[in-house]
Amino acid sequence: MSRTSVRRVDRSDQGRVVRIGTRSSPMALAQVERVRAELTALEPDLVVEVVPVTTSGDRWPGSLAALGGKGAFTREVDQLLLNREVDLAVHCMKDVPGDRPVPAGTTFACYLERDDVRDALIHPGGLTLDELPAGTRIGTSAVRRIAQLARAYPHLTTVPIRGNANSRLAKLEAGHADALLLAYSGLERIGETARATQILGIDTMCPPIGAGVLGLQCREEDTETVDLIGRLGSTGTWRETTAERMMLHVLQGHCNSPIAGLATSRPDGRLGLRAMVFSLDGKTTLEAEETGSASDPVLLGTSVAVALLHQGARELIDSTADQG
Repeated sequence: MSRTSVRRVDRSDQGRVVRIGTRSSPMALAQVERVRAELTALEPDLVVEVVPVTTSGDRWPGSLAALGGKGAFTREVDQLLLNREVDLAVHCMKDVPGDRPVPAGTTFACYLERDDVRDALIHPGGLTLDELPAGTRIGTSAVRRIAQLARAYPHLTTVPIRGNANSRLAKLEAGHADALLLAYSGLERIGETARATQILGIDTMCPPIGAGVLGLQCREEDTETVDLIGRLGSTGTWRETTAERMMLHVLQGHCNSPIAGLATSRPDGRLGLRAMVFSLDGKTTLEAEETGSASDPVLLGTSVAVALLHQGARELIDSTADQG
């Protein structure tokens, strides 16, 4: 675990201190700045310290499967929390594994209001996906994106590019790919939305589970921090994220599972969930969509997962375990 020694304090040493653990990438630090701003708006005398750490997922250039999956982006931050070196961990929920429980003794105190869930294309020449010539190399290591590109744009190719958004943009400029797919909300956080040449609708590129959601994780026993952080939460985001993550949990999706899904709060007060499971080559697509009571997102997520399992999702997911 590589830890950044810089510690930022938002005001004097007076008042209560809350220490936030986070990945050390520019995007992660921007996310923490949002949390800091929302916290100090609630408690102006609060002192916020940021404790950044470079995770194994940030350092590793290869497939995440070799590191045990998406937990490579969260486990070192979780360890700071478990070691009592921080009071709060900030995670992108799309990076939090769904096939295993959160570390014992911790809980997500809240989910912040959801950001944009869409993906964006970055092409130096300003072209859209429909305009790209055959053989164009799209930089992405996300199997969800690879499968959906293969399904809708089989004439395009994908090349693996990992790292934080800033490093991926640098790799694009260095010629490692002809274009990139990145989360639009990530571009917003690092101030690079002008680089987007096309924002993809969710029918073109269904988002990952937990897209655009920041989760704030605390120790369960630290009820004072749990209560404070809980005041930042969005009820709608909690319902949507709970449904999506329950669906992912029932499917037992791993880091190489091309699973996409999005829950949305409907105008009538109900909750909808649409989810898809793909083969890596995009030739097989399973889809389920249901609407349920917003008061029981767990039931909705379970029901959608069961519908996908009845279509053969278990076999499809297992067949991708050693690929990607």
